[in-house]
Amino acid sequence: MTTPMTIGCPTEIKPQEFRVGLTPNAAGEAIAHGHTVLIQSGAGMGSGFSNDDYLAAGAQIVETAQEVFAKADMIVKVKEPQAVERKMLREGQLLFTYLHLAPDPDQTHDLLASGCTAIAYETVTDGRGGLPLLAPMSEVAGRLAAQVGAWTLQKANGGRGVLMGGVPGVGPAKVIVIGGGVVGTHAAKIAAGMGADVTVLDRSLPRLRYLDDVFGGTFKSQYSTAGATAELIQDADMVIGAVLIPGAAAPKLVSREQLSTMKPGAVLVDVAIDQGGCFETSKATTHADPIYDVDGIMHYCVANMPGAVARTSTIALGNATLPFMLSLADKGWKRACTDDAHLLNGLNVHAGKLTYAAVGDALGIDSIPPEAALNI
Repeated sequence: MTTPMTIGCPTEIKPQEFRVGLTPNAAGEAIAHGHTVLIQSGAGMGSGFSNDDYLAAGAQIVETAQEVFAKADMIVKVKEPQAVERKMLREGQLLFTYLHLAPDPDQTHDLLASGCTAIAYETVTDGRGGLPLLAPMSEVAGRLAAQVGAWTLQKANGGRGVLMGGVPGVGPAKVIVIGGGVVGTHAAKIAAGMGADVTVLDRSLPRLRYLDDVFGGTFKSQYSTAGATAELIQDADMVIGAVLIPGAAAPKLVSREQLSTMKPGAVLVDVAIDQGGCFETSKATTHADPIYDVDGIMHYCVANMPGAVARTSTIALGNATLPFMLSLADKGWKRACTDDAHLLNGLNVHAGKLTYAAVGDALGIDSIPPEAALNI
């Protein structure tokens, strides 16, 4: 192990964000490895963790975010740093959190200006081609998508007044899920479990075969083309956008013009909103004001959906991030990333350089390969 680190975890300040970057168990693990853990007072309250829980694990409680940022070698968060937090980052400091830089030029420029090293949960990979730190939140968001979509479909919320599972003599809601990855699979599974008539669209034939093999007749699958999407949304009560291009802006799959072809009161749930959204009319909303109407179509576009079930989400995310967090703390980021190419894929910013090509392409900023950053 290199020199022990001071790991800091501030309270999340994004609106209606109740998760916390470190659970007491994760803090205890880091302390057992010889590190110091600073928790901002009250940081865990939204997830049901008290200051006493952290103290019992051996962490230190500090009152302000300023103190956390000033003293910590590594900052562990959930959501991307807000503008006031980005001003507190400094050269050489390590930031480990979700970033979603592609649709966020202000954050990107601020991180570059800070000189910090930023590793994004959502671009860390694994040996199976997956995104292990995005997966648990994708599972949560996918399962929530059907749940919040069903709520939005209620007439009092502006929806068509259609019950997901119907009743004897009345057909169920028709749900289209665009994207058959982690989000889409979990969304389809829950929507079908609620009794809806579900069709999943995807461009990968191997993925469609997998879904058919595993889920059989639970829901239908169809190869995704612009024509198939245009046709299916006309009869849909709910469309769930679940398309992800790792680290890059989401593609726009339903245009504003196409809204006029949909049933009045139909619902769009955009789970890709934190990557810019996959519907042309999507704009980020919050849990306090989650839905809006465009041309008679209801949109649910909350950018931090898993924050609604903060305790489940925090524990699930903590289980996934813990091994990587310990590796970064034990070895330092350069050796940890040298030893683990999948963790290196998480590197987005280092010492004023952008190190993730898809973000550079989206924002028109020059980038360098992450391997090159190891020598800076």
